[in-house]
Formats: sequence, C-alpha cells, structure tokens
Amino acid sequence: MSKSILNNAKITLRKSAERGHSTELGWLNSYFTFSFAGYHDSRHTQFGSLRVLNEDRVKPMNGFGTHHHSNAEIFSYILSGELTHRDSMISKDEGVQSDKFYRMKRGDVQFTTGGRGIAHSEMNEQKSEPVHFLQIWALPWKRGLTPRYHTRHFDDESKRQGFVKILSPLKAGEDATEQQEQEAEPTVPGTIPIHSDLVMSAALIAPGKQFEWIVGANATQRTKRKVYVHVPMTQKGKAKIRLDGRENAELSEGDGAYVDSVNAGDKLTFESIGEVEAEVVVIDTA
Repeated sequence: MSKSILNNAKITLRKSAERGHSTELGWLNSYFTFSFAGYHDSRHTQFGSLRVLNEDRVKPMNGFGTHHHSNAEIFSYILSGELTHRDSMISKDEGVQSDKFYRMKRGDVQFTTGGRGIAHSEMNEQKSEPVHFLQIWALPWKRGLTPRYHTRHFDDESKRQGFVKILSPLKAGEDATEQQEQEAEPTVPGTIPIHSDLVMSAALIAPGKQFEWIVGANATQRTKRKVYVHVPMTQKGKAKIRLDGRENAELSEGDGAYVDSVNAGDKLTFESIGEVEAEVVVIDTA
C-alpha cells in the first residue's frame, strides 16, 4: 500500500448513504451530493464552483421534459443506457443522430451554457432500458453569457490508461470576445470549454492499479485548489478506491470526497482496491 504524499491535504468523505435521495416521482431515482430541489443540507451546498452533482437513473419512456435554465454550466455524463437531449436552440428530428438532437450513450458528455436562458429536455426514449447518468452544474465566472452547447464522446479505453480530461476553462477567459466564444477553444485541447475555473476528468482503474491526478491539470493560474472525487454506482458495489494512500480515505460506489488544502501541481493518487475496475470522476475547481 502506498503512503500519503499530500500531508497537508484535508480529505473529507461524503458517504453515499448520507446523500439526499429521492424516488418520489416514480420514474426517477436520484441521489444528491449537494442541496437540490427539496433536499437541503447547509453543510453541502457547493464546493468551489461545483454546485450540483446528482446521480440519476431514469426509467424507460420518461425523463426531464422541457424546462428552463439560466446562468449555470450544466453537463450530463452518461454511464449506461441512452439519454436524448433537445433544447430551444435545436428542433425536434427523429431517426438519426444529427445537429437537431443528441441521443447520448455511455461515454458521451453533453454540455450546456445556460447563460441568458435556455430551455432543454433530457428524456429516456428507449422502451425497455433505464438510463444512468451524472447531472453536474457549475457556477459560471459571469452572468448573462450567450447560451451554447457541446456534445463529445470520451471512450473507455482511454480512461483505462489514465485520467481523461473532459472539461477545461475557455482559453480566452472571462473577457472572451464573441468571436472567441464561437471558436470555443478550451485551455486543454480535446476537452469541452466551460465558463468556470474547473476541470473535469474521468478514469477506469483496474483492481490493483494506481492512477495519479495532477491538481489544476496545468489549466489554471490559481494556486489554491479544491478537488471533488465521485465514484459512480456502476459495478453493483464491487468497486472501491483509496485516495492518497490513506486507509481513512477509502471510497465505495456512490461515495464522494472533498479534498481541500491542495495546490496546483500536487499529485493525488487513486488506488483501485475493489474486486472490479472502478469508475472515478474528478472535478478540480478554484
């Protein structure tokens, strides 16, 4: 077993059973890491710019009908099943994947800048299979942005080699021109640009393997960082990880961890100690 190398890091577990949990809609089974909808816990309202991390399962032929968002950066990370996204910037189309709508499957990430206001829907249009995904919101660095969306696929094989960066800050920053917004160049090539000092990544870690996350991902000028770690419930409880070599920082499926008092450039280790590979999502924020 490795030993802790980040002695100054404070790691606080967010156990799965302690999250908010709602099944009252019947078609939706949702776990809330942070206060959301009818669930409120003053100890868990946000972490840096990370505001929402919901782990959702939606039954077939159900979902979130058209609803409005503004001034939030919203992204869906698909774990299994299929989720169809439509919004007020695109029109309904049937049959094939196109710019008119997105049928998202495992490995797909759909990102929306709510900005001045956008209406969208996310539905499970499959007749027999549920969809399992993470819905994550971040607070943007300024209000009133032009609504935009991006969809991109991140394959599992890459995640088995190490952490795959999925989102990173818009390279032009808070003062981006409209042209730079349209160009949508992220700080980290190959990622989706977000209007926030935040990097999201994901990995699949085989039992006995150890991966390393470089805090800040070389994508920020801010030294002081926060890292939130989440282990989705994808392996029927057989996956488990250990953070920074600490026996008191072991995460089972559904668990999360707040990692405070870390700096850009610090190395945070993830060791897979379960029976099967562990899926791990990291959100690194100021």
